[in-house]
Amino acid sequence: MLTYKDFLKNKQFVIFGILAIAIILIAVFAPVVTGGIDPLKGDIRDALLEPGEDGHIWGTDKMGRDIFTRVIYGARYSLSATFAVVLLIFTVGSVFGVIAGYFGGWIDAVLMRIADMMLSFPGLVLALAVAGIMGASIKNAIIAITLVSWTKYARLARSLVMKIRNRDYVSAAIVTGSKTPYMIKTYMFPNALPTLIITAATDIGSMMLELAGMSFLGFGATPPTPEWGYMLNEGRSYMGTAPWLMIYPGLAIFLVVVVFNMLGDSIRDVMDPRSQK
Repeated sequence: MLTYKDFLKNKQFVIFGILAIAIILIAVFAPVVTGGIDPLKGDIRDALLEPGEDGHIWGTDKMGRDIFTRVIYGARYSLSATFAVVLLIFTVGSVFGVIAGYFGGWIDAVLMRIADMMLSFPGLVLALAVAGIMGASIKNAIIAITLVSWTKYARLARSLVMKIRNRDYVSAAIVTGSKTPYMIKTYMFPNALPTLIITAATDIGSMMLELAGMSFLGFGATPPTPEWGYMLNEGRSYMGTAPWLMIYPGLAIFLVVVVFNMLGDSIRDVMDPRSQK
């Protein structure tokens, strides 16, 4: 049984856990960090100011909005959307996978054929198609990515449940009158949960990149939302004359993805010691 002490023994987890908490706190307390500046309002007279000019440490965009403020507030949109995607695909995929693995038969066949159908298309391309049909917005981008990404969790949960479905203690529990909800709650989910949690932790970075990519291509956040992918899209036209419009949102994405990827790796190392061999 893992305890918090097992996690604290892992130096990588401690370091990147602190960094992840710091990033989340910055997003939560964005108004304090930015000094109460509104990320949606600007002065056109201050358009495209260079970093450090007139008190704008990271410069301004084409509308005179402070880039530092927009990047800090962008953490709110990017992190909340990423966590929402990971939570949704974790929940949907785990539920379908456990059901398919436990019941088997036609239920398993139907759910896995749906999963196979979704996997036959390139994930991001299918997500872009779904988002294009529904319209550009963060909400629709989350739904689109969820629709194409739950399959990995479903197949993983199914395989884990099938490994223990025919164990003697499971058969004994069924013979003694244990009902299906109790079996799933007591035996199926707990056995699959650690591996699914590891997968979710390591998916945070990739889901953030997918959301940023969709916003960059115009299928995610819409103006004037200070979302990092959309900010990159706004700044690409000014790459030659005002590179800071892309540099700072790009650095924010890079740093956050690295932190959460490393945190996910350390969680995997703690929860599954065999991965270190």
